[in-house]
Parts: sequence; structure tokens; C-alpha cells
Amino acid sequence: MPFAIALLVVGIELSPAHFLYTGPLLTAMPALAAVTTGPRGTVVAAALAVVVSVTTATYNQAWGGQQVYSNFVALALVSVASYLLSSAARTRTLNELNQVRRIAEAAQQVLLRPVPARLGPVRAASMYLAAETGAQIGGDLYEAVQTRYGVRMIVGDVRGKGLPAVRAAAAVLGAFREAVHYERELVEVMNHCAAALRRECAVPGAVDREVLLEGFVTALVAQVPESPVVQLVNRGHPPPLVLSRGKARALMPSEPVPPLGLDDLITGPPATAETYPFVPGDRLLLHTDGVTEARNLDDDFFALPEAMEAVHARTPPEFLEQLHEGLIRHTQDRLADDVAMLLVVRVGGEAGEEAVEETGERGGEHGGAAAASGRAGPD
Repeated sequence: MPFAIALLVVGIELSPAHFLYTGPLLTAMPALAAVTTGPRGTVVAAALAVVVSVTTATYNQAWGGQQVYSNFVALALVSVASYLLSSAARTRTLNELNQVRRIAEAAQQVLLRPVPARLGPVRAASMYLAAETGAQIGGDLYEAVQTRYGVRMIVGDVRGKGLPAVRAAAAVLGAFREAVHYERELVEVMNHCAAALRRECAVPGAVDREVLLEGFVTALVAQVPESPVVQLVNRGHPPPLVLSRGKARALMPSEPVPPLGLDDLITGPPATAETYPFVPGDRLLLHTDGVTEARNLDDDFFALPEAMEAVHARTPPEFLEQLHEGLIRHTQDRLADDVAMLLVVRVGGEAGEEAVEETGERGGEHGGAAAASGRAGPD
């Protein structure tokens, strides 16, 4: 609007209608800019108004008249006041935004706290990436807890966005954190999460109608006992990947089971815990579909198995950071969905620590060869 006014004034002053008094229009330019463009735009609008005033006064030979100097005085006063008000409003907005961010960070620490670096027989690391700029939390969830039954983990993805998704994620995580310490069977831990989601949906007004009718949560619960295995219960979630001796493979469930919230669709046997080998040096990656469904400009999916094989980091945080860098390169820093990743590495004394380091080096060598030959990792 301020720049449209400048064009209007120039058009009037350079036309036969230049007898019209356009001073108030130019005076309004910095005031309008203060509302719409901020302090920097206010300065630009005021400078433009001065340029237009000087140009039109010179063209119409109006110098010496009282109106010209009155316009300059009014323009200067309005410009200073507009700049001060715009700066104050911007400062207040930034302070409010910083406060909201601090609250969001605190909420994230409660809902998605970083996992400990060492949990019993594994070393661990986690990462969460929000697709929306400035967002801190969303519908993805993860947790890792050491219990008397072993290290128990969960990763999940809530359908939907916004506060309803956050509430659903909090309900599932709360049930998981409570049940892992008391339920011996891993399936019962998942059942507690399903029951918590049902209770959340039953609260009037707790979730939107769309979420109530179509909402669900994909979830994967894993357990790493002292023995060299990993046990999984999968409810509609992308299967985790194990990197063993430089090769990445997906741990597919033998019988697919619908996600949490869609229990009415279960027609076959209920979910059961399945066991897979997980020896010292192996790396287990639990992730959400924001990783595997990330696309580049050519609409190609992110090749997670090949990316894992190409990583040559030794520690879990470094491993996730290199995966993150590969994901950002693939999508050119344009994530379409939130991303959550939880990595655990089986260790076993000094020999286990050495096996982890050797596997990291071997994984980088094999991964580089796989990337060079264009070979896809096993499913």
C-alpha cells in the first residue's frame, strides 16, 4: 500500500491534475509501512516519500510555498513516530516468539527427552526433526528405558498434526513409560499403549472429530535383553533396520497388524513378540516414515538401507548425524514430514566395544562400495 500511494502521487503530480493537494497521502506512507513491513520497511517508505516530495515540488516549481515545508515537517514527525512504534511492536513480537519457543522446548524435553548414551547392553542416541519451520514437537514419538527385563524402546507416528497429535503421542508415551517396568511380556506393553490411546479418544473434546473417526498411531516396541537378540512387536509401523557386518536388513513382521486405534480391523491373531539376532557390533535403527518416505526433486524415496551402509561413524550420535546429513542432501532441506530416529548399538565388554568400532569402519567400506555400484540393500 505505501508504494502504491507513491505511484498514485507521482501520477497526480505529473498530470494536469497536479493542483490537487497530495501531501497527506505521502505523510501516510511511513505510518502504513509501520503496520505492514516493520522498521526497515518504514525507513524505506519514509525515504521514498521524501524523494517523491522533492521530485514533484521541483517539477511543479512549488519550492517557497508554505505547503511544501509543512509537508516535510509532517512527514518527518510521522516517520519518526512510525519507526519507533514499529520497532517496539517488533521487539514485543520477538519476545513473545522467544517465550513460545522456550515453552515448546520445555514441552519437547518432557515429551521427547533425549535417550541416555548408555543403557545396559547397548549404546543409544536419538534425533527428532520437525518438518515445519520453527516447530519443536509433533506427532512422532520415541523413548528408550532400561528395565529389569532389558532395554525397552518405542517409536511411533501419530496420524495428523497439531495439538491433537501431540496429545495422542503423550498418551502413548505415558502408558509405555509406566508399563515397561511392570509388564513382563512385550505384547502387554503394547496393549497398555493401545488402551491409553482409547481412553484419550474417549475424553469429550480431547481430539478433533476427524482424528476420532480416522486417527491412529503406528507403533513399534522393541526389547534388547542380555542375550544376543532383539524382540519386536509391530503395530503397523515401518520395520526397523539392523546393520550387521556392513549389511542393512529390515526386520519385517511375519504377520502385519493394524496400528493402534484400529483394533476393529484385526481379523487374524493378535500381535506377538518376534525375535531376531542382535549380536555385539550390530546397529538397530528405529525410525518413522518421515525418513523412508522423504523424496528428492525427482520424486525418489530416500534409500535408508544404502545410507546406513555408507555411514562410517563409530558412535551412535555421529551415526545419526551422518544419516541426517544424507537426508538433508536428498531432500535439499525440504522435509515433508517429521522425522524421528532411535539408534541402539549392541556392546558387550571391551570385545563388544571393539566390535562396534570395527563394524562402523566395515559398514563405511561396504556402504561406499554399495553406493558406487548402485546396489540396493536387502529388504
